[in-house]
Amino acid sequence: MGTQLLPVQMLAPGQNINAYIQAVNSFSILTAEEEKELAEQLYYQENLEAARRLVMAHLRFVVHIAKSYAGYGLNQSDLVQEGNVGLMKAVKRFNPEKGVRLVSFAVHWIKAEIHEFILRNWRIVKVATTKAQRKLFFNLRGAKKRLAWLTNEEAKAVAADLNVDVKHVREMEGRLASTDMGFDAGADDDDDTAFQAPANYLEDARYNPATQLEDSDWESNSVANLESALDQLDDRSRDIIQQRWLSEDKSTLHDLADQYGVSAERIRQLEKNAMKKVRAMIEVEI
Repeated sequence: MGTQLLPVQMLAPGQNINAYIQAVNSFSILTAEEEKELAEQLYYQENLEAARRLVMAHLRFVVHIAKSYAGYGLNQSDLVQEGNVGLMKAVKRFNPEKGVRLVSFAVHWIKAEIHEFILRNWRIVKVATTKAQRKLFFNLRGAKKRLAWLTNEEAKAVAADLNVDVKHVREMEGRLASTDMGFDAGADDDDDTAFQAPANYLEDARYNPATQLEDSDWESNSVANLESALDQLDDRSRDIIQQRWLSEDKSTLHDLADQYGVSAERIRQLEKNAMKKVRAMIEVEI
């Protein structure tokens, strides 16, 4: 079901959320019979007008669900917009033969879209990636009865209620209590606060003379060790390694097979044995 079925302002409420809420509340609520008839027209006949009417009649329900996520500090219009996406997915998948109302079926899809949006945008750093962390993220805030840290007994009670480990409760509690900080100082920061930006505490060691000397010595030693190891190979093995790995215009197994009059598989075996010897000799040198 495409977004062209609905007016754009119905899918993306914009900044005037109050006007949007008034608009969606003006749409008539469908009776069970009306809903079933429209759902059957969509399910069996792919009637897009029926889909539009089903969505329009349930937009107020999306607003109701989105309001319950106001505590995350995200724009209410964005939450409603994401919920509308979930509603359209639910309408598209709704089977009228299951004997349930669309609102009961759609709640999962609406919340799923809102949850994904919150997890993507609530913090710069992801706070919930696993299934257990997601469960805690959306339940721990409501489970905490006060702003202070949970006591051991409260943490155990939350863990038992959500069927997760106590350590996961503590980890998520710490993540929820943390705040994001910009890497660079803000444009409005003065000299007294700008120094607190993380950028001022990270040192750029790329041009440190000691580091450059160490890198140069390591590269020189590596080249010398490789040349020493190659010198200890027989002529054919050394040539295979050079043509396969050290030349700008690298040869294929078949190229070398034609050159030496053997099979490509034999060249592969020689290459493998030579590389094994080179690695062993370099490790001894190190």
